[in-house]
Amino acid sequence: MSGYGRFKIAGIIQYWLEQSPLEEIDLSRSKYVLYDGTYFHKNGCHISLMDAQSQQIISYVYAEKEGFQRTHDWFKRLREAGLYPLYITMDGERTVMRVIREIWPEAKIQRCLYHIQREGLRWLRTYPKTQAGRDLRGILKTLCQIDSVRAKELFMAAYRHWLEQYREYVRSLPWKEVASKDLKRTMGLITNALPDMFHYLQDPQIHKTTNLMESFFSRLKADYRRHRGLTEKHKINYLAWYSYFHNHG
Repeated sequence: MSGYGRFKIAGIIQYWLEQSPLEEIDLSRSKYVLYDGTYFHKNGCHISLMDAQSQQIISYVYAEKEGFQRTHDWFKRLREAGLYPLYITMDGERTVMRVIREIWPEAKIQRCLYHIQREGLRWLRTYPKTQAGRDLRGILKTLCQIDSVRAKELFMAAYRHWLEQYREYVRSLPWKEVASKDLKRTMGLITNALPDMFHYLQDPQIHKTTNLMESFFSRLKADYRRHRGLTEKHKINYLAWYSYFHNHG
């Protein structure tokens, strides 16, 4: 289409992959933010922040893994550049939540309901061996459908009833049993997340899931697979350019 030969096009691609884009975004405007990361071949993680209203990628880093120091330095730079979010929707990565509460103590975390549901259902397994597991699985499957205070109250009542009915039973299970571990993990997941699960019911601009980020990462990975074999530097710059063109597409 361009009229250039194969080697000329390869040279152009090489030229741009040697550098990363420069982009200026007014971070002070981003008050509702989504946070998520995705791994590439287990040797690197592309972590992004998206403005939930404009759906722009406002910042990103490529790191060995999500961790306290990496995100702390990154978030500190963003705060100095003017980012002061009101709400951040994210998964349950504890080290990152700790960083957020330190860097932006006024910001509230909205736990992603899809992550909670998916993780809980994974621990409970498709066919739980106990009635307690089957009942808790049924409660969890309603989580992402909650769209009103009334629906939230019904969920909370169902979970409290489950705790009253099965708490002692779960404690009595031998700790080596798979059912014991599965139920305790899921109980801990739900109980720890409850304080940050339903902020979105008070403000329609808060996203209850990170599905927008998940969708972005899905497209990114599908397109990246066509460019396997890039050096580490070129891969990082490719991901940066991908985010840039997402914002300007």
